Amino acid sequence: MEEIAHEVKACRKCPLWKTRKNAVPGDGNPSAEVMFIGEAPGYWEDVKGKPFVGAAGKFLDTLLSILRVSRSDVFIGNILKCRPPQNRDPLPEEIRACTPFLDRQIRVIEPRYIVTLGRHSTAYIFSKMGLQFTSISAVHGKFFEGQVLGLNVCVFPTYHPAAALYSARNREASENDFKILKAELERHGVIKA
Repeated sequence: MEEIAHEVKACRKCPLWKTRKNAVPGDGNPSAEVMFIGEAPGYWEDVKGKPFVGAAGKFLDTLLSILRVSRSDVFIGNILKCRPPQNRDPLPEEIRACTPFLDRQIRVIEPRYIVTLGRHSTAYIFSKMGLQFTSISAVHGKFFEGQVLGLNVCVFPTYHPAAALYSARNREASENDFKILKAELERHGVIKA
């Protein structure tokens, strides 16, 4: 994981390196059973070089507290490792350039569960599973079992924590999704009941 992080910090595969303050390789337990994948670093993530440290990160911490886990128990990463200007959506060529790092992280971690945060990470992981992605509202809060990069995983899509900051409905949906996730993780002994 350190080797991947070092490569991410030196990466110049797409133009985002020119505008970043810090690349954000990801953070957490390199042998976590649960991996969270978001979209891309935002302003504070770019400043600090860590994932989910801004307002959306505070809400993610609230969601993790529903599971009764800390950031050190899980791994948190993103599709893109550098902040897109003005937090715009990732471009297809940026996703193509950056996701080999994420793929390598998944192979090293070998998570039992991948929680996709938002439409971009869900669409990417679904593409690896051979599943069609329509919308996050259609798939959130459901489990999808299959193979990602040759690993048997259970994928659980939910809304991006930032979406919950602007919509009470998305906030409630996210909290309910994490209650569903908690019950599943308890049932399979990933977390204590």
